[in-house]
Order: sequence, then structure tokens, then C-alpha cells
Amino acid sequence: MTEKLRLKIPVLLPEVTDERDQCLTRMETMLGDQDGITEVHVVTDTAPSTLCIHYEPGRISLQRVRELAEAAGARLTKKYGHFLAKVSETSHVGRARSRAERLRSIEGVLEAEVSGAGGLRVEYDRDRVSEEALRAAIGELGLHLSHEYAERRPGSRHERAEHVEHDHGEDAHPEQESEHAHRHGNSRAELGFAIASGVFLLIGWLLPKLVALPAEWMNLLPLWAAYGFGGFFTAREAFEHIRNRTFEIDFLMLVAAIGAAILGQWVEGGLLLFLFSLGHSLEHFAMARARRAIESLSDLTPQDATVIRNGSEQVISVDDLQVGDRVRIKPNKRVPADGFVVEGESAINQAPVTGESVPVDKRPVDEPERAAKHPESIAPEHRVFAGTINGEGALTVQVTKRSTDSALARVVQMVTEAETMRSPTQEFTATFERYFVPSVLALVVLLLFAFMVLDETFSESFYRAMAVLVAASPCALAIATPSAVLSSVAAAGKSGVLVKGGAPLEHLGQLSAIAFDKTGTLTEGEPRVTSVEPYRDTTSAELLSVAVAVERLSDHPLAAAIVRHGEDSPGQVTYEARELKSVTGRGVRARIQDEWVLVGKEDLFDEAEGEALPDDLRQRVRELETSGQTTMIVRRGERYLGAIGLMDTPRETAAAMITRLRELGITRMIMISGDNQSVADAVAKHVGLDEARGDLMPDDKVRFIKDLAEHGKVAMVGDGVNDAPAMANATVGIAMGAAGSDTALETAQIALMADDLSKLPYAVGLSRKTSAIIRQNLWMSLGMVAFLIPATLLGLNIGPAVALHEGSTVVVVFNALRLLAYRDSHS
Repeated sequence: MTEKLRLKIPVLLPEVTDERDQCLTRMETMLGDQDGITEVHVVTDTAPSTLCIHYEPGRISLQRVRELAEAAGARLTKKYGHFLAKVSETSHVGRARSRAERLRSIEGVLEAEVSGAGGLRVEYDRDRVSEEALRAAIGELGLHLSHEYAERRPGSRHERAEHVEHDHGEDAHPEQESEHAHRHGNSRAELGFAIASGVFLLIGWLLPKLVALPAEWMNLLPLWAAYGFGGFFTAREAFEHIRNRTFEIDFLMLVAAIGAAILGQWVEGGLLLFLFSLGHSLEHFAMARARRAIESLSDLTPQDATVIRNGSEQVISVDDLQVGDRVRIKPNKRVPADGFVVEGESAINQAPVTGESVPVDKRPVDEPERAAKHPESIAPEHRVFAGTINGEGALTVQVTKRSTDSALARVVQMVTEAETMRSPTQEFTATFERYFVPSVLALVVLLLFAFMVLDETFSESFYRAMAVLVAASPCALAIATPSAVLSSVAAAGKSGVLVKGGAPLEHLGQLSAIAFDKTGTLTEGEPRVTSVEPYRDTTSAELLSVAVAVERLSDHPLAAAIVRHGEDSPGQVTYEARELKSVTGRGVRARIQDEWVLVGKEDLFDEAEGEALPDDLRQRVRELETSGQTTMIVRRGERYLGAIGLMDTPRETAAAMITRLRELGITRMIMISGDNQSVADAVAKHVGLDEARGDLMPDDKVRFIKDLAEHGKVAMVGDGVNDAPAMANATVGIAMGAAGSDTALETAQIALMADDLSKLPYAVGLSRKTSAIIRQNLWMSLGMVAFLIPATLLGLNIGPAVALHEGSTVVVVFNALRLLAYRDSHS
């Protein structure tokens, strides 16, 4: 059972001298409202000042805290480490849990989790325990590290953790295949031993009925063999638990079987071991299937790539590819690395990464040098992802990320970490077990001495106690939630939806409201100039020339649209602007010659010094906004030059997505925007939303999300970059287009890999299906325990009790596996 630890995590603050600093206040708010973070405060008696974060490792990982801190503008010190790996020999949830408990007992280990699918996460104090000592401890527990992930560092995307071992070329396959063969070989051996136990048990039961043997021990020979085969893996696990000072169901079953043998009930003891070993082997098989669904993601990337170096082509391992390399991709071959197209045209099947059902046309970028410097600004028609499948055309692609930093590699790493993050239901079942198991053991002790007050023999009391012990073991309860969460996370990952753990998965299905950012979420995010309104004696050319000079210094999407339009318009005059200053949420100002030029919304001019906005220009701006256009007013010195209207096209899929969410029961959906209310209302009406909030600054969005969260669970859907503070304050933060954005991939709790809203109803539907299956599993497991305890007290034998006990466990696991095949019926 994992305790809820609260740890002080020092965070370095960038150039903060006053703890009342406004940025610092926003940082505290953003982090403090995150689920799993209990307290955030400033420590000023250190140099430099630090922001102390108290968090619960069972609910939020150190890596997630690091990502949130970086998004908020701080960075974690290197005092605490985060070790993430895939391990073998953990296909049983109980076995994984006992290994995690042993790891948590190590001095310096703050939190450790091992999942039934082989995910291992350890958070530790580097001053108290080294990574080498951790590896040694993991090995002593019988866990084989099949793959280790780099610990991502803020501000250094390509920095590698020293402990990561790289596979090169063909050498990667034999080791990986050996590990797979070892794991599957053990599963087959366990199933074979269980079947052999059943065969010998049947022979031992029939033999005395069919043949009269001269000695009693001859009748017992097949039953001894049944004990040997059925108890081999059970005994091995039990003795390992004893050595690790833990007691699991394996030990209890072994004690019950030995007790049955002592009482001369060899057939019932053999039946117990046979059914238990059979149930375990089937459970391992089922969990291995879920594990393979996750592992299949990492198998998508090819091992080799054809790289062009020094004018010639050569085949190298994808691990040896460097940023800036150019690779040749033949028709119908998988893309080896993330990058952008520099030669050729083709249609690429991106379903393995983004879940998009239709191939996406790709063509070369116009400016390769600019694309290489700003890879996150590359348009979708130029960008390619590792693991996707090329179509009929040959392509030359320039690499923007190493193989370990690709979108697919990041997804696999985050899915592995998500396996180890407990959901609220898992916390509940763990708390229940903490009180339930000691209560059962106390009942068993009382039953052992029942012969002293009841008219029965010690053998009868002992037998009943063993039957209750077997019946009350919460095997199905322990696996009810993890198996469902694991299957759901795997299914989502294969469909282009990254879910970071059980908590956001459960919360997504319980939403009462969803807030959507406008720009780039409900709209295409590519605004275009639709109106140029010069004021009085100003010409259109002058208005655009001045606006372009200033906006060329900005990286805002509206600025880029104005620059594009101006450069394509006739009569342009080139001005040189300097000293650009941004006024958050309102606009920008810069100098042209000796005059200040202001470009922005109406509010900018209401607050600025100088000539007030003329009423007739204000009226024209209102008319443009009423038609759904975003307006940028331009003033040079004291002279108003006019206004520029822009419009961002609503996404074609937005209206259908809103309709589908309503069908799923999401009753309240709101669009929030920094645009004025008229523009927000126009876009909301177009996509089918009844509620829109405009004129919201970033802080206003945070406050609005907080207000929504007071009335129920709320999701915030955005791009994960500009919306990071609002997303952090929502119950669930959802980012779209995450495959092309490192920031979105890190800040969101749920990431839609494609720049496509249609996956949101799929994610909500999957979450609700998962919650339904978890409820079914809990009712099944708790109901079976509630039935078996009184039934065994009233005389139900061990054999039927074990059959029902193990049967419920297998049913629970296979019920959870149905999630692997989940499809949205409206997709």
C-alpha cells in the first residue's frame, strides 16, 4: 500500500527578487491548483529564491511536476531524480505491487510504482541513493530492465540521461526478442504446469474409484504430482515474497493447500492449486495481451534509415541519425524520424501516430533553413512523423528530432509512465484492502479456535478457516481497476490519443463542462486579412506598409497574416520598425523613425496616451466585429491610419464534434477567447455553441476555468501552449495537435496527437466505457467476496470456493480487455 507522501521540491525561479511578483503569483496559482499538488510557497532565505512544491507522488509524478514548473516559467533543481523503464516478470498485478513496496523501502526512494504491464517508475533523492544502487536493487528483485527512458530536462530537449542504454542497428532485435521469448516462455510454462496439474488431479481422483491398489501411497502418487505441478510457480512466488518480507495471495494459497494435505484432503488441496495456477496463467496471458498492445507502438519505427551524407546514400541505424540529416524514404516504407519534406510529394498514412483515418498529402517546404530553425512552426503539409507510412511517392526528409525524441517515442514513454499513475478508484480499492485484509486475517484466527466453543474438531475448524482465507483473498479487486486502465490507455494510444494515467481518464468521463479556446482549436488557427479600412486621407498601401513593418517583428498568428497579406499587396513602402513592445492581450507598439506606432485592439487605444480613438473609426470597427472579424487598429504618432479586419475559418469538424459531445451527455460547452465578444459570438454560433466569453485576458481565462470547476469537473481544450495556465487549472487539460508540439505534449493531461477535434468524442466515450467496466469489475469482485465469505462459513468446500474465486478474477481481466477493441460508433 502506497502512502501519500508530501515532499518539498525546490524550484529555481528566473530572476525573481520580490515574492509578491505578479508572475510568481500566477505561477503559484497555476501549480497549486493542479491535482496532486497540495501546497506551493516561496522560500526567500535561500540564494537564489526557490518555489517549494508539496506534492503527492501517488497522484502526480515528479516528471509531471517538472513539466508544469517549466510551463509556468521555473525549473526544478537536480536534487530529485526520475527513473522510468520497462521491466519483465511483472505480468501479475500482485507481483508488481510487492516489487514496488520493496523498492519504496529503500533509503532515499520517495515513490515507486510497478504496473502489471511492465512499467516501472521510481522517484528518488540523488543525495541519498544513486541510480546504480537503484539498478542493483531492481535486479535483486528479479526484474529485468528491458528498456530505459531518458529523463527529460527542462530547456534541453535533446539532453540525454546518462543511464540510458542505446540499441544500435540489428543488435537491438536479438536482445528484445530474447526478452519477449523469455517472458512468453514463462507464461507458456506456467500454463503447461497448470494443465499437467489438472491431468494428474483427474487421475488421482479417478484411480481409487477404478482400481484397487495394494497400498494407499500409490493412490496418492498422482495427487503428489498434481501438487508439484500446480504448486511449483505458487511456491516460488510465495518464498520470494517471504524473502522480501511481504505476504501475497500466493503464500495464503500455499498454506491452505498444505493445510488440506495435513487434514488428508489431498484432492481438494490439489484442486485449489490447479485452479489457482490456471487462473494465474490466464491472468498473465490477458495482461500480456494488453502489454503487447502498448509495445506495438514502439515497434512502428523502422530500425534502419537511408541517410544522404557527403553526396552518397548509406544505410544506418535510426539511433545514429542526427538533427539536420537528410533521409530518403522509398514508397510504402515507414518514416524513420520526425522531420520535414525537402524533396518529393506523397500521401502519408499518419494513423499509427495521430489516429487520422485518411492519408495526408505532403509536399516540400519553401524555406528549409527557416523550417530547421523553427521546427514547431512547420505546417502539417510539410511535417512527417517517425513510424508513419509513406505512400506511392519517394520523399527526402530533413530530420528535426533524434529517434529518442520523436513524437512516437515520447508517446511510448508517456504511456509507460501513465501505467504507473494511480486513478481515484485505485486509491479507493487500495484503501479498502488496507482495512479489509487485516480484518479477514483476524476472522481466520478466530475460526482456527472455533472448535473450543463449537461442537466440532480442530480439523473442521482449520478447514473452515482455510476456506474463508481462500474465499476472502481480494485478487479480483486488486486487478479490477489496473487492468481496465491499462487496456484503455493502450487503446487510446493506438488511436492517436495520449492519456497520462488513470486519474485524467476517469475524470474525462465525469465532465460537467468543457471550455474550448477559439483560435486554433475551434478555428483553423490560420487567420487571413478580410478587410483593409484606411481612415480619412490614408491609403490602403500606407496602412498596410506601416502595419507590416511593426507586425514583422511579432510572432503572433494575426501578425503573420497581416505580413503575408501586405507583402502580396501592390504599392508597398518598406519601413524599418524597432523597439517592439507587447501589451498582453491588447496589441503591440514599435518605433518607425521617431514615432511610436500602435497596432492592436480597441482597448489598447482606450488605455494609451495620445489622440483618442475617433467615434467614426470606432463605429466602423464595431461593424467589422459584428460580422465576425477580428480587428487591428493602426495609429502612427497621433494620426490614425485605419483598421484591418481578419477572420479565422471555423474547423469543418467542429460542429459535428459539438453535436457528438452533446449526445454523450456533455450539457455545457463554452468557447473562451481573447477576441471581442462580437467575434466570439459569431464563431460560437457557426460551430453550434450557445455560450461564448470574449475579451478574456490569460488571467481572466484562468479565473473563468476556476469558476467552472467550482460547479463540477471541467475540461479545457486548447493548443497546450498559450492555454497552459487555464489547462492547468481545469480538472482535465486537453491539447490538440500534440504530435507537432513538444509543449502541448508535456503540458496536457490528455493529448490529441492529430490537429483534429473529432478524436475528443472518442476520448470521452472511451473514458465513460472504462468507468462502466471498472464499476462492473468492482461489483463482480466485491460481490463474489461478499458471497463467498458467508458461504464458506456455512460449509462451502475449498474446491468450489477456489473455482469461483479464480473464475471471478479471470472474468474481471477479460472484461477489461474488451476496451482494447473500443471504437466510437460515430467515428
